[in-house]
Amino acid sequence: MAALRRLITGNPKPSSLIPPSLLICRRGIASKLFVGGLSFHTNEKGLVDAFSQYGQVMEAKIVTDRVTDKSKGFGFVTFASEDEAETAMTEMNGKALNGRVIFVDYAKPTQNLGGGMPIARGPPEPATKNE
Repeated sequence: MAALRRLITGNPKPSSLIPPSLLICRRGIASKLFVGGLSFHTNEKGLVDAFSQYGQVMEAKIVTDRVTDKSKGFGFVTFASEDEAETAMTEMNGKALNGRVIFVDYAKPTQNLGGGMPIARGPPEPATKNE
């Protein structure tokens, strides 16, 4: 186990209380940006074009409604490095894109809230009168 720790962290002593897996996961989140206030006409190519001047864009995703397949007005941009993401965030936050002022922040990690299909409960029970 110690050899594996040395290989991953480059540190022979377990001086850090944070496991390396969390650090790697955190690095991935830090290079992903949330972009809100998007115009409904903005597409993923337009998002890549706008943000690529600040670094290498790995992925751009606009969140759409499942039923209508129309934009919900926000999306995510993933950069190759944290520095590029930070530069893009400071430069693009508050700027206009396709006629709308956008706001940019670091993306928060997703939480599994047990989503999925809701439980079907059926119609309510009829009220009974006690005489």
